[in-house]
Amino acid sequence: MVSTVLVMLRHVVMFRWTPDTTDEAVAAATATLRALPAQIGAIRSYHVGSDAGLAPGNWDYVVVADLDDVDGYAEYRDHPAHQAAIVSVLRPMIAERAAVQYFVQ
Repeated sequence: MVSTVLVMLRHVVMFRWTPDTTDEAVAAATATLRALPAQIGAIRSYHVGSDAGLAPGNWDYVVVADLDDVDGYAEYRDHPAHQAAIVSVLRPMIAERAAVQYFVQ
């Protein structure tokens, strides 16, 4: 029996919002981000959401995207719909950003 190890790339981004970010702005950002999988073929799985508030000091929001490989990540990163979401919706709200990409087996 041949064992096949599937490897994909996971992209995780966490945000802290500026103090003036409203719930309405977060809802608009969520709607914009949730529309991306239908526009970007490289996305295999996509989750976004606000922190549940279970521990102090957590980040405000997270995006978790699973992509086939490094090329898929580049397609997602550079896609015009993703870039528009960053520039027009997210950037005005962001106080801090942290990101990591890692391979998942």
